[in-house]
Amino acid sequence: MEETTRKEQEAALAQTGRYYKHICWMALPLVCMSAYLYGPRPVVMCLVALLTGNLCDRLVAVLRRRVYSASDWSNESFALVIALLMPATVSWYVLVVAVVAGVLLGKEAFGGYGSYPFHPAAVGYVVVAVSWSEQVFLYPQPYANIPLFDTSGVNLVSGMSNTLRNGGLPTVGSLSLFLGEFAAPLGSGAVLILLACGLFLCTQKDIRLPAALSFLAACAVIVFLFPRQADLVHTAVWDSVWQRLNLVKYELVSGATLYSAVFLISEPYTCPRRKLGQVLYGALLGCVSMLFRYVGVYETAVCFAILMMNGLAGWLDRVVERLYRLPENRRAGGKEAAL
Repeated sequence: MEETTRKEQEAALAQTGRYYKHICWMALPLVCMSAYLYGPRPVVMCLVALLTGNLCDRLVAVLRRRVYSASDWSNESFALVIALLMPATVSWYVLVVAVVAGVLLGKEAFGGYGSYPFHPAAVGYVVVAVSWSEQVFLYPQPYANIPLFDTSGVNLVSGMSNTLRNGGLPTVGSLSLFLGEFAAPLGSGAVLILLACGLFLCTQKDIRLPAALSFLAACAVIVFLFPRQADLVHTAVWDSVWQRLNLVKYELVSGATLYSAVFLISEPYTCPRRKLGQVLYGALLGCVSMLFRYVGVYETAVCFAILMMNGLAGWLDRVVERLYRLPENRRAGGKEAAL
């Protein structure tokens, strides 16, 4: 049984292993931008996360009596995705716990590579978000002097999601928004870099565009039609089109929404395989994510929504498969009736 599982995982690694390598490489521009905004601490954070993920992989290899595979970059990619979702001031133990929870609970507890039903990075993030929300959802201002170890003296503020949830409108300029010059998780702010990473991943066919685009479209439509700002709620849509579009811009950048569309949604083993299933998955994910943001208490609600929708990914694939087979079944039934 173990030999069969090992061979299946090796076959899966040969098929999808490059996805995780590309995720790791695309994380590097975001790490560099974070270092520019916050100093050397983000770089050390990502190195610690990488080391933790790699050590977990080696530990599991020893415990399961298998050969460690250096070509498996999945743990490292999950670790980097988690690290870039954290603020630059998060404690080291919180970062380590997040990576360990993602790798061991999200991935290895379900059998390892290719066997996990939930995105491991989302699992790790949710664990620490619930446990240490006071650290995960408060951010330093860009260009702040952040020490490597004791960050208790750094002034922290809430992100744009908190402003939007309270009915306010952020005052961040467009240039600062595109460069990530606002209080946010390490990797979710720089829109230009995120778009460039997304473009590269698209050229490599690593992003499942139907899921990512339908997710962003669903979020945008909900924000446009149902804004949280009182002055827009009581204004007709046709009288406040530009104000609503401006609000959509802030909503898509905040809460790691755009970051999730690039780095989280297209995970090969938690996203539906059929294109129609991906469209439905992304649209439902956008609706659930915005519902959590509107009525929930956590800013980065998309990770909670991803875990919820991961449980429906397989069901969506089965439903779409049945829809595709309906014409064949009707033709087969017609032939039998004719005979």
